[in-house]
Amino acid sequence: MTVKLSSAALGEMAHTAAVPAYDPIMLTPGILHFGVGNFHRAHQAVYLDDLFNKGHGLDWAIVGAGVMPSDALMRERLAAQDFLTTVVEQDNNKTAARVTAPMIDIIAPDDTDKLMAALADPRIRIVSMTITEGGYFIDASGAFSPGHPAIFQDGQNPDRPKTVFGLIVAGLKRRRAAGIPPFTIMSCDNIPGNGEVTENAVVGLAALSDPSFAQWIADNVAFPNSMVDRITPATGQREIDFLRDTFGIEDNWPVFCEEFKQWVMEDDFPAGRPPLEEVGVQFVPDVAPYEHMKIRILNGGHAAIAYPAALLDIHFVHEAMEHPLIRAFLEKLEKEEIIPIVPPVPDTNLNQYYDLIERRFSNPKIGDTIPRLAQDGSNRQPKFILPSTADRLREGKDIVGLSLVSALWCRYFEGTSDSGRQIVFNDASADKLHAAAKEARDNPDAFLVFEEIFGEVAGSELFRQRFSHALKTLWAEGTAKTLELYLQDALVK
Repeated sequence: MTVKLSSAALGEMAHTAAVPAYDPIMLTPGILHFGVGNFHRAHQAVYLDDLFNKGHGLDWAIVGAGVMPSDALMRERLAAQDFLTTVVEQDNNKTAARVTAPMIDIIAPDDTDKLMAALADPRIRIVSMTITEGGYFIDASGAFSPGHPAIFQDGQNPDRPKTVFGLIVAGLKRRRAAGIPPFTIMSCDNIPGNGEVTENAVVGLAALSDPSFAQWIADNVAFPNSMVDRITPATGQREIDFLRDTFGIEDNWPVFCEEFKQWVMEDDFPAGRPPLEEVGVQFVPDVAPYEHMKIRILNGGHAAIAYPAALLDIHFVHEAMEHPLIRAFLEKLEKEEIIPIVPPVPDTNLNQYYDLIERRFSNPKIGDTIPRLAQDGSNRQPKFILPSTADRLREGKDIVGLSLVSALWCRYFEGTSDSGRQIVFNDASADKLHAAAKEARDNPDAFLVFEEIFGEVAGSELFRQRFSHALKTLWAEGTAKTLELYLQDALVK
């Protein structure tokens, strides 16, 4: 027997899954969130669900906001089940399902009037976002790019915004005109200094049409930095069927994730915040050490294994970790080149943190995929890999392994795996990267021309030499043999 997910059926589902201890009808909005994807529903929404289950913070419910056309499908599917989500947490030794209910609405992408009204609602005291690393209009150095066509368009038409940041600026302007205190703006994306990056985008966009208002934002709006962590793969029919067959719940878009989760934030919320410290969120004076650790070691680790695994026709992340060459490559890269340049983190042993990451990557129940890790490399490489490369170069250290990661990415973008299988790209810059990668087979420097990606690193003679040798070896010897040479300290010309 199966039960269709809905508020009315919560009692029936309590036999197989944890259900809210609170009545969702008692919730009132406090947070507007852009980017209602799997990660948000497995992370921020779960923390709030934990809090509401304690009977606290019920005035901090989430109103989702869609901007991209694809967000319309998410709204349609979740609205059909009263905006409830089934979260399935999977560890090596257990699998548990819970129904979460902290979201009370999602505003459709084309409903700008309703969205602007929500942004001006004094009950909304936090605007948060998970819009992916590529949604912040920044270059390889992390600087805001005001010349991006979407930003330029919003700068020219501030009253008809299309981007998340244009909508936020317009919402803040309405609040100021109405005498309503500004909301706090909280990024939950994997970007170093995500608070500062978000502030630069919001203030930078506002300055294109109203410099004095931009200064008001800089003076009056808080942008706390945060570090978020939970491995959350995409949902497919496999997950939908598993939930139905195992727990008897029919959910239009469930979320599967690991049991582990972490959230570290600066406590800078002038308009107030939910008491999330009651459910495990760490509030610290400086998030930078935690985000450095996570972005360089975990996200960098994901980026490192994605491309050799793809070239070896491996589909799942845990299968990549079962491959002895890939697992050894990751460990050597992390312990010899990445971890030594990660600044100390309070009460944290970085080698033990890596051991935790290795176990999490190896979890076979998650079903995380290599195509997910390999997507959007043009935005992820300059945030997760190349900063480590740049730091080592500045310190006069070698970068054999990190250069190999970049070469693997280039080899991947040629478009075929070692077996000749066609690779399907998922990257906004795929066409130009593909063309450059094909040219790079004979001229490796052809792939390093993208200043918005490689930045200062491309100007290093040592990097160009290491990258060139690694790429030529990949073409001459194949991925497996190249990894072997690296592990034998023999990948140096």
